[in-house]
Amino acid sequence: MAEDTAIKRILITAGTHGNEMSGIEYVKNLQTNENIASALLPAANGIDIEFVLVNELAIKRRIRYVEEDLNRQFSLEKLSVLSGENLEHQLAIEFNMAFGPKRKPTRDLVIDIHNTTSNMGATLIILQADEFHQQMARYVKQHMPEAIILIEDQIPYQKHAYLCTVGKKGLMIEVGPQPQGVLRPAAYLQTELMTQLIVSFCDLWNKKLVDIQQEVEAYRLSEEVSFPLNSNNCKQAMIHPALQNKDFQLLKKGMPAFLTFEGENIDWNGEDDVYPHFIGEAAYYHLDIAFALAKRTSL
Repeated sequence: MAEDTAIKRILITAGTHGNEMSGIEYVKNLQTNENIASALLPAANGIDIEFVLVNELAIKRRIRYVEEDLNRQFSLEKLSVLSGENLEHQLAIEFNMAFGPKRKPTRDLVIDIHNTTSNMGATLIILQADEFHQQMARYVKQHMPEAIILIEDQIPYQKHAYLCTVGKKGLMIEVGPQPQGVLRPAAYLQTELMTQLIVSFCDLWNKKLVDIQQEVEAYRLSEEVSFPLNSNNCKQAMIHPALQNKDFQLLKKGMPAFLTFEGENIDWNGEDDVYPHFIGEAAYYHLDIAFALAKRTSL
């Protein structure tokens, strides 16, 4: 491990979406509750950790965002302007100035915590599949077997517009199902555990004490699938009951994917042997996105 890959500064964020309560409540507790912070900080062993609630107005209003999705504002192009087009764009510019800049990162790792209404369980989303992230995935799975590893490396790391890419390395914790604007204990506890494991891994990585050879199952994002629309661009079907809540379960050609409002099945006729996730995610409904697809792989 080269010396410059050591993780010396970690930024843990939540409230990028103001109605995803597991991360919001957890970061609030890390900021104010010494007992809860003490469960995380000893594992850091000299790593500087900051805790930030990002979109405070959205958090106050219990909404995903005020004008635009903040987690899509962190492209290099959007961050290069001097003033934002809307509230979230302006927040991204200010956040990049305070904790970036993305072009020359000052934080070694950004952990951005999210919730989904989909039945995805505790999902670790990584944007690179290098040795650091492979070892992290194996470590998390070793200590949290129920965790799902999702790889989104379909584009280069810095081309992502996610908040976490302000760091040299960035990842997202995505836990569900949890309705928007409320807190479920299972989601909170999974969020807490996964965060603790990531920080513990970073400490072991810095000490060169982690070298897990056993590969683990993972999923690599391939595409998004839209709801069937009619000529007026209105939905003509919903997620099929046989598919609903079956995140990261195999979908094959001929299996039911949608159910029209007239009660007719629409079978899956796309790529074979794929794994849907973010199935029926509430935040994507207005975008007509029904689910995302991944291919199973290993790390």
